[in-house]
Amino acid sequence: MQPKSTQNPRTSAAKILQRVIYQGESLSSALLDAEDPLIRDLCYGSLRWHEPLSALLNELLTKQIKKKDKDVECLIRVGLYQIIYQKTPDHAAVGETVSALKGLKKPWAKNLVNAVLRNYLRGQEKLQRIINEQEPAKYAFPQWLIDEVRLAWPDSWQEILHESNQRAPMTLRVNLSIQSREDYLKKLQAVDIEAKALDTVETAVILAKPCNVYDLPGFEEGEVSVQDGAAQLAAILLDCKDGMTVLDACAAPGGKTGHILESAKNLNVLAVDSSESRLERVTQNLQRLKVKAKVIVSDALDTELYAKDIMFDRILLDAPCSATGVIRRHPDIKVLRRKSDIKELQKLQGKMLDTLWEKLKPEGIFVFATCSILPQENEQQIGAFIERYNDIEVISIDDSKNLGKQIFPNKDGMDGFYLIKLKKIK
Repeated sequence: MQPKSTQNPRTSAAKILQRVIYQGESLSSALLDAEDPLIRDLCYGSLRWHEPLSALLNELLTKQIKKKDKDVECLIRVGLYQIIYQKTPDHAAVGETVSALKGLKKPWAKNLVNAVLRNYLRGQEKLQRIINEQEPAKYAFPQWLIDEVRLAWPDSWQEILHESNQRAPMTLRVNLSIQSREDYLKKLQAVDIEAKALDTVETAVILAKPCNVYDLPGFEEGEVSVQDGAAQLAAILLDCKDGMTVLDACAAPGGKTGHILESAKNLNVLAVDSSESRLERVTQNLQRLKVKAKVIVSDALDTELYAKDIMFDRILLDAPCSATGVIRRHPDIKVLRRKSDIKELQKLQGKMLDTLWEKLKPEGIFVFATCSILPQENEQQIGAFIERYNDIEVISIDDSKNLGKQIFPNKDGMDGFYLIKLKKIK
């Protein structure tokens, strides 16, 4: 077996893509041990452009590749991605892709891979015209999701899909309990990291280009965290005051938990998540920030287990959702998500809203958030929730008349996100 360090990155990428596309594993999980930036880029890019690459394969392959050889198919995807999107010189892309077969131990496929890539190069203009007549290839989204977004946002659906295919910036959350954002921007400037404040989010800074977190001044001391600007709004809207009791439901991986604890003093925070492994990330984040919360592995619906005699001043429900607003960061969603998932997620969200609302004190604040752009998970869900109760007051965000705040992908560099702030009336 080849040592990891000498394995062709394209070989590694093909194996990872096989696990995601054909075994249903998430990209973040499949990439856990892959530190090579090229491997990561090949995987992210091949999944970002999964639909046009699939359409090209349908045109280029005379017969389907057998299930046991899908790693070869994934390697061809990598080769096509390099030629089309990375603009790798043709001879280098073909040669390196063919060489990567050694790591797959499938030398028989050499002629196949070589022929498919060279056939693409010979007929690329005609092939691109053919596939662009199909919506999934044209917009790089599965048809069901194109249909959902078009139905929800008829005036802007093409822009939403386009922005969802862009690379997301690296955004930071400045710990305002330690220093001002202006002071932290000066620290970045001092080490030649170009950045700017995100005007709409008081804690957020956007970097001109991503960097290693350990190159960030004060990262290990808890002065700053990596978190999208839209996600930072959740803790800001929660508006915690010193000494309050706060529930962070579905807390992993802990970005919002840390932000809550930075926002006021002496908070009694309960961070709950059903995933033990993901909760370890919460604990690690809190240790780096030097703050404390009670971290519990539990289904958020099981309030009898983790909060039997507790009522909360503040509750944040960052609800399970389709994650259609964060496809820029998680392009595997296009491959893994199914239309049938949406109804199941809606049911779960409704149950969570009903269960957790009962644990909120009178005059308490409840923030419901999703990283979705689909109305059935957002304003439609909340509209139905409000109809079920007579003790809910909607607190306007940004003086908007809408039911909550819908942020679209890449608006001010932010992810697609939905937030609403609710108050329990006495």
